[in-house]
Amino acid sequence: MRREREAAELFAVLYPRLAGWVRRLVDDHETAHEIASEAFTRLWSRWTSVNEPRGFLYVTAANLVRDHWRALERERATLRRATTEAAVRAPEQQPDPSVRMLVQSLPERLRVPILLHYYADMPIREVAAHTGRREGTVKADLHAARELLRAHLRRGVDHAV
Repeated sequence: MRREREAAELFAVLYPRLAGWVRRLVDDHETAHEIASEAFTRLWSRWTSVNEPRGFLYVTAANLVRDHWRALERERATLRRATTEAAVRAPEQQPDPSVRMLVQSLPERLRVPILLHYYADMPIREVAAHTGRREGTVKADLHAARELLRAHLRRGVDHAV
C-alpha cells in the first residue's frame, strides 16, 4: 500500500513536467503523453530496483524521444525516396538548421547530456549521476555537443548566404 501511494505521488509530481519536457522535444501533444506514459510504465515494471526514479524517467523518455525521431526520419527518408523517384531530380535541399534536428543528429553520448541538462534543467551533477559518468566527462560532452551544434549552424548560415 505504501509503494502504491509513493508511486501515485511521484506520478502526480513528475508526470506533468516530464510530459511538458517531451512536448517541447517532439512538438506533438499526443506523442509527448504517450512517451511520458511509456516512461512511467517502464519505471513501474522496475519500481523495486530503481534508486532514482526521476533520473530513470528522464533518461527513459530521452531514449523514447530518440526512437521517435528515428522513426520520423525513416518516414521522411521514405517519402523523399518516393518523391524523388516520381519526379525529376530536384536540386539537393539544404539541411534543416533547426536546433531540434541538430540535437537529434548528435551521437547519443552527446545528445543525452544535452537533453537532460538544457531541456530538463538538470544540474551537471544530476546528469552525471543519471548517466553514470563523471561530472568532468559530462562537462566535456556538453562542450563537444555545443561545438558540433555551433559548427552545423555556421555551415547552414554559410550555405544560405
